[in-house]
Amino acid sequence: MSIPVDLDRLAEVAGGYPAAYLLTVSADGRVKAVSVEPDVRDGVALLQPSRGSGRNLGTNPAATLLFPPPEPRGYTLLVDGTATAGDDAIRFIPGTAVLHRPARYADGPPPPDAVSACGNDCRPV
Repeated sequence: MSIPVDLDRLAEVAGGYPAAYLLTVSADGRVKAVSVEPDVRDGVALLQPSRGSGRNLGTNPAATLLFPPPEPRGYTLLVDGTATAGDDAIRFIPGTAVLHRPARYADGPPPPDAVSACGNDCRPV
């Protein structure tokens, strides 16, 4: 089950998650995951610098932020975008975002209030 997240509301939705993982891919196709605490504002997520992630982004700027569910059976926030690495921060520019969880977790907590459409997670009352 996936629910699209409007990028204009991303800062509000991401604020409900304590941390995320930045996923990048090396030149030889290996995925690197590093823990980050994104500061999302004005359409950009600023992340802590990482040498390994920076090397990967120099080769391939495509990246994903994965925010694990803050509670059991909750939604994972997945944000795909592009990023560039600087000395002081990684600048991540979101392209798309979804809240996702397996259909078998439909009895879990509802999506954040900042998400207006309930997508495939709605059930008739």
